[in-house]
This record gives sequence, C-alpha cells and structure tokens, in this order.
Amino acid sequence: MKVLMVVTSLEGGGGGSAYRLVQGVNKLGVDCRALVQDDRVGAEDPKVIRARNGAFRHALTLLVRKLNIDPLHRYPQREKELFSVQRYPDTLAQQVAALKPDLIHLQWICNDWMNIATLGRFSEPIVFTCHDMWPFTGGCHYSGACDRYRGQCGRCPLLHSEREDDISRRVWQRKAKALRGRNLTVVCPSRWIASCARSSSLLGGAHIEVIPNGLSLQSFRPLDRRKAREMLGLPADKRLILFGAWGNSRRKGLHLLVDALGRLRAEGRQDRLELVIFGFHKPTEPSDHGFNTHYLGLLHDPVSLAMAYASADVFAIPSIEDNLPNTAIEAIACGTPCVAFRTGGLPDIIEHRENGYLAEPYDPADLAHGLAWVLDDEGRRQSLGRRARQKAEDEFSDDLCAKRYVELYRELCPKLGMPSSGVPYGSARAAGRRALSV
Repeated sequence: MKVLMVVTSLEGGGGGSAYRLVQGVNKLGVDCRALVQDDRVGAEDPKVIRARNGAFRHALTLLVRKLNIDPLHRYPQREKELFSVQRYPDTLAQQVAALKPDLIHLQWICNDWMNIATLGRFSEPIVFTCHDMWPFTGGCHYSGACDRYRGQCGRCPLLHSEREDDISRRVWQRKAKALRGRNLTVVCPSRWIASCARSSSLLGGAHIEVIPNGLSLQSFRPLDRRKAREMLGLPADKRLILFGAWGNSRRKGLHLLVDALGRLRAEGRQDRLELVIFGFHKPTEPSDHGFNTHYLGLLHDPVSLAMAYASADVFAIPSIEDNLPNTAIEAIACGTPCVAFRTGGLPDIIEHRENGYLAEPYDPADLAHGLAWVLDDEGRRQSLGRRARQKAEDEFSDDLCAKRYVELYRELCPKLGMPSSGVPYGSARAAGRRALSV
C-alpha cells in the first residue's frame, strides 16, 4: 500500500503530528510519504517530498500580502485570527497523480497552498484529518460562538461582515463543489471536533472517525524537577505555573489566566507562586501578570519542551477553543497536571479531579480555584501527575496512533494486500473508540 500524506509543513501542531504519523506507519510496513510545501523539517528524509512549486507559492503568498491584494483586505475590521481562502492555482493534482498513491491523506493544507478546487481532482480514496475547523467552515479555523457552518456560512462574524454573499459564503460554495461525490473519510483528533464536523453542512454526511494524535512517550516523560529548573534558570523554591501558546493568540486565553492569577494574588500567594511562559518572547513592554514572570521564548525541540513541563507544578491551559492541543498531551506525558476550561477537546485529555482539573468554561474564578486545588496539596499533585502519565501511555502514544491509522487505511483499501500491523483487525481503533466514548 502506498499512502501519500499531503501537508503544508511538518512543523507546528498539525504538521508535527503528521510527521510522527508518517514515521509511525512506515514502521508498520506501510509505504507512506509526505508531500509538503515547506521542507524545513524533514528536508533530508527520503520519505519527504517537496512540492515542485512549493517555494514559488510561498513567495507568491508573501507578495500578495505585501501588495495588499489579498481578498481579506476587503474586510478591514476583521478579527486578527487565521482565515484561509485557498484560492491560488496549484499543480498538486498532477504531482499526486505522478506519485500514484493508493490513498491520499490530507493533513493541514492551508497557508495558501492547496487550492480548494484541487480537492475535487483526486480520484483516490481520501482521508482528511481535521486539525481545526477549517475543513468544514467558510474559511475560519475556529468559529467561536458562530455556528453558520451548519448552513452555508455568510455574514461572517470573524470578518465583521453583514453580507450573506461575503467571502465565507463563496469559500463554502467552492468547498461544497470540490467535495461533492468524493470518496472521503474524515478523522477528528477529538470528540468535540467530530461533533462539530457531524453537525456541519459540508461534512455531516461523511464517514467520521475519532483518532487522537500521538507523541513520543520516550521524548516526553517525567524528568527530575530540580534539574529541569536548574537547566532553565528557574527558581527551585517557588510553585511554578506554566503557560504555553505559539504566538499568543487570544483564543489561547492568556487574558483569562491573568484574571485568575489576579484572584490568587488577592489571596496573598504572590510570594509563593511564579509564572513561566513559552511560545513567544518577552514583549518589549510586558504586561503585569501579578506574579514574577519568566519567559522561555520559542521552544522547538522535545528536550527543551520536556524540561519546561517537568519544571512546572501545574500547566495552565485557559483556551477558549481548542481541538486536541499538543501542549496538553505533552504536559500529561511529562507527569504535569493540567488545569483547563471544560471546552473543546480538553476533556478527552483531562479527567476532572483524576489527573487534572476542568474549570467551568471561561470562569476565571473556577480556573483560579483549580490551580489552587492542585498546588495546595503536594501529595495530591503527585498523584494527579502519575495518573496523567498513565493516561498518556494508555491513549496518546505515537505507536498507538499509527496502528489506529493503519487499521483505517486497511479498511479503506481492503484489496491492497499489506503486511499486518501486528494488531488484530479493528482492535486498535476499537480501543480508541472505547477510550473516547462518553
């Protein structure tokens, strides 16, 4: 069996998950390659193929933005969140056909790489992993309180548009045309994103599976906290709250965490607690978070990330909306309890008062209560950490993720003889369904 993974880049959340999957399914005997626009990760890997027009399209995207001719500039009041139109022509259908895959696996394909119409030009069976909501919306990657993706989009609140025929409606129409009649299977990493996809007008009729992303449990594992703090230059005698978000999007909820920290400060905890942040550098004019704050900057390698998680007493995830955030899985794999809002895919990772704490959505008071609940009892905190690690071992290893996908590939291409993964047919994915059942 030949599987072709199509993904914009192999770095970041969705891209990193895709690359681990490429490596994992190859270990199980499936010939899997990745066709990418950006090969800064995997450039020396023979399983990674850079698309012929990848560099050109990246340059074209930058030029379009510089010349201010991007269609989104028609919406000057739009929110500064990612919105992907995917309208530029490409030659991906021809390149894919030349590689002759038995199955195409679409991962994160945005950043103006794959034209939406290209989706309709593939004749092979397609697996489409929803790393966010973009596959079934009119362009947004997270819709917030908007559910217009259940219809045909239009009047997009993210664009601050009052027009029914705005660009979100036109993107929706292009997707509907491209997806019509496709042999499509949709994979969702979380139950939440699966529920959203099932309720959408674009993917509601598709076959939808839930397969969580995996990660290396050898790279992300419990480490000595004292040594980790020493390596990162963090204080040994403080309780540390860790927060991490790439780029500090408002969706990641730092403002809600700051509110919660203000409540902890009002309780007189400022001499015992400190905040640690990774994912972005210290601002020129940093905000006052109410506690002494350490900025670790951008952490790309697993060793640095694992040390950051190991150094913390608790990992705070105040996301307003999130699919199945890698940071949460990485944290529990390192034995660090998480405190988050009960929203998105986070309940698939955090079991309330078992391996962490789920606060009522967007309530900073309950978020503060959860942080205090973890921090105020060291025995409880350690017990939560052990159960967190066990959760990662049971459900989120990269090997298990690969086995689940291999079983799906086999189901979709039953006539294409392939070596056994060593797992009885359907058992790995069935176990995943049981683990994720409500």
